[in-house]
Amino acid sequence: MALKQVSSNKCFEGFQKVFEHDSAELKCKMKFGIYLPPKAETGKCPVLYWLSGLTCTEQNFITKAGFQQAAAEHGLIVVAPDTSPRGCNIEGEDESWDFGTGAGFYVDATEDPWKTNYRMYSYVKDELPKLINANFPTDPERMSIFGHSMGGHGALILALKNPGKYKSVSAFAPICNPIQCQWGKKALGGYLGPDASKWEAYDATQLVKSYSGSRLDILIDQGKDDQFLSAGQLLPDNFIAACTEQKIPVVFRLQQASCFCSPCYFFIASFINDHIKHHAKYLNA
Repeated sequence: MALKQVSSNKCFEGFQKVFEHDSAELKCKMKFGIYLPPKAETGKCPVLYWLSGLTCTEQNFITKAGFQQAAAEHGLIVVAPDTSPRGCNIEGEDESWDFGTGAGFYVDATEDPWKTNYRMYSYVKDELPKLINANFPTDPERMSIFGHSMGGHGALILALKNPGKYKSVSAFAPICNPIQCQWGKKALGGYLGPDASKWEAYDATQLVKSYSGSRLDILIDQGKDDQFLSAGQLLPDNFIAACTEQKIPVVFRLQQASCFCSPCYFFIASFINDHIKHHAKYLNA
């Protein structure tokens, strides 16, 4: 699968690059950011996948989060894909900020007209790792995942639905129980149809209740002043309760910070080094 380099910038003795490719899953051109640490010049490195939130592209994380220095120090390749297909000419895809373009919700849609293109779950789980492993000096056996908001939801469900695939998982202000919040109901209903029982396959709180895979230590940072927390869109308490019942380790840190709209990357940048260290502990073990 051909890659087209869009940009390349030297950063902490490594390179922050952006590539474009034709996606077989999404039936459109997709971009992803990839940070290659200095260690990648001489050997294979673990890969850490970042999933961004609503309205984001591959640019938000790579330009605002400030993760590159820690990734360079720990020898981690960091990949940040876009959040949805782009330019598919689907009626209604650009009508709202929380559904359609920039809001793929990391599911495989089953409803028309979304099911042909909106397959972000399979794109992140299968197509993108195959592409990365084929073109960059990765160790395919050492892979982890993290994300923010909608992307935190994506990271949690991918880790829980694929035991053993990811060495570790973490999230910033994740949408933890989408079947119970308005964002989730809108997205899952639109992509998966009106049968709410089908939504449970993409709900971290539901998935953790039946998780029986390998040990999975989860780190979550949540801003105390996040307007979406108080609005009932994130529902971390439901997820924590389910993890406690299943005896799945989760470190939940309620930080004195906001996490909404453009300020969210100040929150992410404040604690990104902790998350990189969390993953490096497992990826470099």
